[in-house]
Amino acid sequence: MRKVTLVMLGAFLGASIATLDHQVWLSPEGAARAAASDTYRNLNLFGDVFEKIRSDYVEKPDEQKLVEAAINGMLTSLDPHSTYMDAKSFRDMQVQTHGEFGGLGIEVTQEDGLIKVVTPIDDTPAAKAGILAGDIITAIDNESVQGLSLNQAVDKMRGAPNTNVILKILRGEKKDPQDIKLTRAMIQIKSVRYHKEGDDIGYIRITQFNEQTTDGVREAIQKFLSEIPADKFKGYILDLRNNPGGLLDQSIGVANAFLDHGEIVSTRGRNAEETMRYNARPNDISKGKPIIVLINGGSASASEIVAGALQDHKRATLIGTRSFGKGSVQTIIPLGQNGAVRLTTARYYTPSGRSIQAKGIDPDIQVLEDVPDELKGKDDLKGEASLKGHLKNGDDEKTGSQAYVPPDPKNDKQLIAAEEMLRGVYKASNNVPPPAPAATAKVPN
Repeated sequence: MRKVTLVMLGAFLGASIATLDHQVWLSPEGAARAAASDTYRNLNLFGDVFEKIRSDYVEKPDEQKLVEAAINGMLTSLDPHSTYMDAKSFRDMQVQTHGEFGGLGIEVTQEDGLIKVVTPIDDTPAAKAGILAGDIITAIDNESVQGLSLNQAVDKMRGAPNTNVILKILRGEKKDPQDIKLTRAMIQIKSVRYHKEGDDIGYIRITQFNEQTTDGVREAIQKFLSEIPADKFKGYILDLRNNPGGLLDQSIGVANAFLDHGEIVSTRGRNAEETMRYNARPNDISKGKPIIVLINGGSASASEIVAGALQDHKRATLIGTRSFGKGSVQTIIPLGQNGAVRLTTARYYTPSGRSIQAKGIDPDIQVLEDVPDELKGKDDLKGEASLKGHLKNGDDEKTGSQAYVPPDPKNDKQLIAAEEMLRGVYKASNNVPPPAPAATAKVPN
């Protein structure tokens, strides 16, 4: 995690008041003083409003909550992913990245003041209760989520195991409301699950990128290599569908498990000197076997980093539908005992220099699932481009795509296509490229 020093506020509060005149031309020093003066006046405005609320509001306000609400409002005005976390939310976030917490098991985002499900986590109360990607949560225990920050809504859904919570959701074209009662549980996120498909393909499913992910993928690869004879081993299926992302270093570690050279991802902040490039270290532990990566409209952030790197290096063939399109990096900045700030500090780029922000990654082969009639109209995720205040990325932004994954593998057309392609029996009406070759290709930076 990058070290970030918070000095701006102290500099503003300690600045002397500069006198503005009406000169047309300002020296660089004068312009800096003018900017500092404007900022100081704005901070005075905030102080004046705060004092008026303290003294004149109809009831005595909670000053701590006022300050936290002001901070959160400032951050959420930047983009959908910058937020303030109070001390409890920060602790919960740290617990979640370790892979265990009490709650429902739902990955959510905020859209038009409501809470939208990105994906339920496998084998959690949310998944078992039938919560689906794309569901809109309008109330938690009969309390409207309007006016709540994303962190506040998440905090209400979390809680002690064996306690109940009722979510009011909107689903389908008619957006008919329904109440779903769930019982909280200890969510132990096993971010990597794996098994053999038949006796010749290694299937790896990553649900999110937490501190356990890279080790889990390496364990899966080693197990497949030890159990499947080399001359019979057709390759890997890496399932990143409905994976909302997670830790940057873990996405780099997973990509590196399948690459032995070249850039994996670069991050670029406001200033050129902040650019960081992350390269693969030698030793492709997957032994160069072909890879099929499954993506869909719920594949976001860290999962897009992995998919983009393997696609750019011609190391994998991507099957499914366009990914979510979250191409920004958030840095967690601790604030001592006062929680932390999650601040968008950079955009990330695939090895070929693509920014997927608000565009997503297009699969090499699009395969649509057969969506049940009762779910039609809600199986698509609109993606990053639909989020209010998202970082812009030119004029060719794209909406999201289908995010439905059939619960029965026998009906999973994307999974079936991946297996058939690795076994060399896939057929389609158009010309379909073969699985990516074992050797990686150099990609221009």
